[in-house]
Amino acid sequence: MASSAAFLLPLSLLALFLRCCLGQGEGNGVTAIYSLGDSITDTGNLVKEAPPGMFETIKHLPYGVTLGTPTGRCSDGLLMIDFLAQDMGLPFLNPYLGKNKSFDHGVNFAVAGATAVDPADQFNLTVPMPFASNSLKVQLRWFKDFMKSSFGTDEEIRKKLQSSLVLVGEIGGNDYNYEFFANKPMTEVEKLIPGVIKTIIDAAKEVLDMGAGKVIIPGNFPIGCVPGYLAMNAGTSEPADYDAYGCLRELNRFAAKHNSRLQRAVAELQASRPGASVAYADYFNSFLALLHNASSLGFDAASTRKACCGAGGGEYNFDWRRMCGFAGATACAEPAAYLSWDGIHMTQAAYRAMSRLIYHGKYLEPQILSFPEKYGQT
Repeated sequence: MASSAAFLLPLSLLALFLRCCLGQGEGNGVTAIYSLGDSITDTGNLVKEAPPGMFETIKHLPYGVTLGTPTGRCSDGLLMIDFLAQDMGLPFLNPYLGKNKSFDHGVNFAVAGATAVDPADQFNLTVPMPFASNSLKVQLRWFKDFMKSSFGTDEEIRKKLQSSLVLVGEIGGNDYNYEFFANKPMTEVEKLIPGVIKTIIDAAKEVLDMGAGKVIIPGNFPIGCVPGYLAMNAGTSEPADYDAYGCLRELNRFAAKHNSRLQRAVAELQASRPGASVAYADYFNSFLALLHNASSLGFDAASTRKACCGAGGGEYNFDWRRMCGFAGATACAEPAAYLSWDGIHMTQAAYRAMSRLIYHGKYLEPQILSFPEKYGQT
């Protein structure tokens, strides 16, 4: 369990993070970032309207413990989007639902728990959807409303978006998560893939039609390596179901199917929009690179499949009944040694490593970004 001192880190630490990011963006002439997505990217939208339930805990410590205060991020600290903004010399993105926030250098429309396909349009999705109103369709509407109210004419919007970066995702993972958590068979969940891909690509097309010059579309993670999924399947899986790194083969194959189809669709979109820069962010292989090289990257190799914050101990330290923030769950003393924060989301240290691998490495296809030298890698 983390010591009480760890939960009382001074707010000055958060202020230090914020001060370092107040410069103007200079990478590729990008002056703003606009983000659509789910909990991988949400910097505080869900906490503005979250009902009591699973995500209520992100309003409180130990979420945000590395920053000294909860911020609405599903982590102990910062996310990939924060490191990306920082490396581009831009401030962290404020959540769209935040009050009295500056949106001069971008807006975060992502909402934790959001799906790609709107539940009202996905007739075979039978799982209760507590955050149905925050689908990609809704976030895209927010984006359009914001651009229209902020810049007025279509010409002004196009001018702004020409010097901006738009992230469409990561999203779609929850469309599958809610079905898997309801014990739907793999064959049934696979039927969702075409609709999820089409929804993501259609959203990217709308953003490009508005004038976006740079668009990044991320794929899904290797969910067979996620502690929450590993714990959920621990009682029914056989040794042959796991790969050499202890990940569930079938779930990773499913994620790879989604990614393969998405990557093909992104390539077609790139070819159809030669005047814009469209890239696929490979979350799947970048995470595997992180997992396979955990020790050399400063992580505890024995804890790569274990949640830092959770309950139950054992190989995964994850219990759906006592998730991070609930009674009975505790947080580890050194989140930076872990890849997983709460069994579903990653630690700040892991997100930082992922950001380096993707945006400064070989997992952005093609590489459409450059970074101001004075900011470099976070």
